Amino acid sequence: MAAPDRVERIVIENCSIATVDADDTEYASGHVVVAGNRIEHIGAGRAPEGLENVVRRIDGAGHLVTPGLINTHHHFYQWITRGLATDHNLFDWLVALYPTWARIDEPMVRAAAQGSLAMMARGGVTTAMDHHYVYPQGSGDLSGAIIGAARDMGVRFTLARGSMDRSRKDGGLPPDFAVETLDGALAATEATIDAHHDGSFDSMTQIAVAPCSPFSISTELLRQGAELARRRGVRMHTHGSETVEEEKFCHELFGMGPTDYFESTGWLGNDVWMAHCVHMNDSDIAAFARTGTGVAHCPSSNARLAAGIARVPDMLAAGVPVGLGVDGTASNESGELHTELRNALLINRLGAHRERALNARQALRLGTYGGAQVLGRADQIGSLEVGKLADLVLWKLDTLAHSSIADPVTALVFGAAAPVTLSLVDGKTVVESNHLTTVDEDAIARTTRDEARRLAQIAAGA
Repeated sequence: MAAPDRVERIVIENCSIATVDADDTEYASGHVVVAGNRIEHIGAGRAPEGLENVVRRIDGAGHLVTPGLINTHHHFYQWITRGLATDHNLFDWLVALYPTWARIDEPMVRAAAQGSLAMMARGGVTTAMDHHYVYPQGSGDLSGAIIGAARDMGVRFTLARGSMDRSRKDGGLPPDFAVETLDGALAATEATIDAHHDGSFDSMTQIAVAPCSPFSISTELLRQGAELARRRGVRMHTHGSETVEEEKFCHELFGMGPTDYFESTGWLGNDVWMAHCVHMNDSDIAAFARTGTGVAHCPSSNARLAAGIARVPDMLAAGVPVGLGVDGTASNESGELHTELRNALLINRLGAHRERALNARQALRLGTYGGAQVLGRADQIGSLEVGKLADLVLWKLDTLAHSSIADPVTALVFGAAAPVTLSLVDGKTVVESNHLTTVDEDAIARTTRDEARRLAQIAAGA
């Protein structure tokens, strides 16, 4: 931050505020003052008088301010294979798409990352995450392309550097030419940490170690991946307990269920989060709670692939950290996280807890503070509190879509997707009046369309 007497300030007033702090503090009409990249003041009524260097003052009437949304699971590259295999379960979907995904290259991955990031950022995401695990030989610097796209967009970002070393010849799902060697994957992951990880308070880029899933990685890659992550002090991510087919696979191959298998390889702990976790029994949930292992809940993708309904209410009751994920846009074609607030609430009400499964404020917490917990950044982002980083969203709730819903949080979660009047990341404007300010949306649309066609042509000729 700049020196206190030089720092520039943004003042937002006359708006509803949901802080999502530990007490769920809310203000029907309040203010937020951003100084540099930090939240300086927040409270009821108007901002303090006499603030210096106010470069912008915003009348937030008809709006709700929340923490920026935090995405905890995604596969950006899938942006250029949207709309395919639309009637498949997970295993059949993977078998259908792996041959195409194995032919991606650096321009394709950069374009796909731009499309994925743009869609999320325009919808209120201020911290994004990508689990990228397909690294075909000779495809270029895919990790650098993804990180560069996030830097250009201006969002906070975690790259979960994924890997696969179990191909069809070893009993896995990916084609033989789509995987790395054990040593190659570990070396490339550590090189990515060396080149890009920033562990500072206001870091814009962090790296996690992220072997893909039990049916595409060896046990040794899991074990050595955990050792690498803990030696380097970074977080760990993978897919877990997504489908009944995965449960069967683990019992047949390892003689135990996914959670016990992960624990046997060092993959439970407060530095770990897993995507999906749909098929968890009481013992599995207790193990996650005991170890502090987090969950990325992806309700739309789970429904798209007919995976099932995750036991989110039971996880939360047990103390498991839970955030929300878009998942890849080949299994959630909208690519938006703000719609997941609503879908998480509605889909979980189809489960055992019915109307008591989740409420609007719990859904908002999943998409904000819960995500910060899962990414290990709850002291920095995820709630609006003095001293935290200035990642926030000003949602417009006075249009026809929300005009008759009195409670703003209910309007945001239960109602139609709300326009974003302003999104700040690190105190800088990323979205203004529902449009991105850092990139050209139309250019991204053209580029992603062209790269999707190129990939389809290459795959068809293979």
